[in-house]
Amino acid sequence: MIGFKAYHYSYDIIVVGGGLTGLCAAIAAARHGAKVALVQDRPVLGGNASSEVRMHICGASANMKKPELCEGGIIHELQLENKRYNDFFSFSTWDAVLFNAAKREKNLTLYLNTTMHTAAREGDRITSITCYQMTTEKTFTLTAPLFADCTGNGTLAAFVGAEYRTGSEGRSEHNEPDAPEEPNNHRMGNTLLFKAADMGRPVKFTPPVDIYHFTEDQLRLRNHTQKLPDEIRNSATEGGVYLMFDGFCQDYGYWWIELPGDESFEIVDQYEEIRDELVKAIYGVWDHIKNGGDHGAENYELTWVGMLPGIRESRRTVGVHMLDENDVKSNRRFDDAVAYGGWHIDNHVPGGLFTFDHVPANVFEFDGAYTIPYRSYVCRDIENLFIGGRSMGATKLGMASSRVMGTCAIGGQAVGTAAALCVKYGCDPMGMMEHMDELQQTLMRDDCFLPGFANTDERDLARKASVTASSELPDYPAADVLTGVSRRYEGANNEWRSEPLGDDGAWLELKFAAPAKVSEVQLVFDSNFDIEKKVTMSSRRQKQQEIGVPKELVKDCTVTLYKDGEIVASAAITDNYLRLRRVEFATVECDAARVTVTATNGIPEARIFEVRIYE
Repeated sequence: MIGFKAYHYSYDIIVVGGGLTGLCAAIAAARHGAKVALVQDRPVLGGNASSEVRMHICGASANMKKPELCEGGIIHELQLENKRYNDFFSFSTWDAVLFNAAKREKNLTLYLNTTMHTAAREGDRITSITCYQMTTEKTFTLTAPLFADCTGNGTLAAFVGAEYRTGSEGRSEHNEPDAPEEPNNHRMGNTLLFKAADMGRPVKFTPPVDIYHFTEDQLRLRNHTQKLPDEIRNSATEGGVYLMFDGFCQDYGYWWIELPGDESFEIVDQYEEIRDELVKAIYGVWDHIKNGGDHGAENYELTWVGMLPGIRESRRTVGVHMLDENDVKSNRRFDDAVAYGGWHIDNHVPGGLFTFDHVPANVFEFDGAYTIPYRSYVCRDIENLFIGGRSMGATKLGMASSRVMGTCAIGGQAVGTAAALCVKYGCDPMGMMEHMDELQQTLMRDDCFLPGFANTDERDLARKASVTASSELPDYPAADVLTGVSRRYEGANNEWRSEPLGDDGAWLELKFAAPAKVSEVQLVFDSNFDIEKKVTMSSRRQKQQEIGVPKELVKDCTVTLYKDGEIVASAAITDNYLRLRRVEFATVECDAARVTVTATNGIPEARIFEVRIYE
């Protein structure tokens, strides 16, 4: 029957793709008042970070080489939430954390197991998308004035005819020093991951599927043994250095089991064929490790093997600005910066696993961070389309750094926040350029770090307050909660630390020059960016972490408002595990606000990076 189970719904913004980019975009837009639909074609959220793929989140910190660049905002909130529940790195629990984060937003409608199969366009605008939900056999036609393509593959943009790129640009197009002389269709491949466990006794392995057979010589440039020669471990290639794990990871692997398909076709078209080849490859590599000589794996058994390949590279939608290698390496600061990156330019070898005579990745390291302009998240060809994640506006070499999930997630939050402001002002994405300061200040208020920018929010009453405290540690004065930067950065601590808490705790007080009406006090606590917090299958990455929420976080505190020395309002935070907390009051006139910390999650002193106060 035509029209059977067909439904039509309208929203302010429709986000297609429920990886970390899309999830953070949808949550941000919903929190800022927009009515949002999040369409995800899988049963879980998180994309490559979900239990279906199980890749851990990398970002600007470059695996803690640059800890001060750890991503804040919604992605950090989700990781802290996960640390509250998930001591032993369960990806199923992580799935539940992401699911709950979406479901608890009252302005967000989540469509799981829902595939967008068509999109309608009138002129230079998308008008609707049509989706099929396989679990309910329902068809949805969804309309909105704004759309965000967070599919990773740039699927929505491609459906409506936006220009996109695949492979590498030629060197002359952006004057990128490490681009090839001529354009090509080289692309990084898809990967299946596995998990193995030491069973404490010898375990045999017989492949359950047809496999590729590998020799030690073929895999000599790929770290798969505890006996890797020094000359291989330290190997280099012309123009870049191979990214080698500092230690052998026997139980989790391997990112280099990647295949890009036939370059005469688009990689998206070959996804199923590549998956079939990867199954033969991953079990073949494990067969070699177990049965092809002594690799130190006699007692190891496979406990999980992925069947949904993670994708590194496919389409890149042409944005208003194309982030390029020069932007990355120069630590460029854009006037319309809304996100940042710090991961190395990580460009994998053409051919992937079967290019046996080359190390699997050329890596171009750089110090510091670059910013990502808002214009890279705006589609050049479609007036009402945002583009996020690895398919944002970037060249191949720009994407080779910005593609990692931490960077994609903060870019997603920028997209969602911008979309909500577009709803507020009734404008298209490029119209937000007229409100860039508000967008940037809103992102920073939501704990999104922007290198080179600081809090200049005129609405923040704390900026004009005087600050005192019950005690201070050297180099961590109370006044540093008002530096406008809510993390340690470029040698500045930007943090108040008290002496060890006494029976009455430790307090920090902000005094206004004149009485003001206050309805919200915002606090940014210390969650210790020096320690990893990502869910991971890697035992090495697990050992870098601590069980539970960061002990540096304030656990219990009270926010008290005063007028003429008398208490006019008070509210408590208890059992806290988050970095960003907001305490709301019925609007009350006061001339001082005091934060009294009575307990932390494990350290003796109180630590606070920032205090903001709003009417």
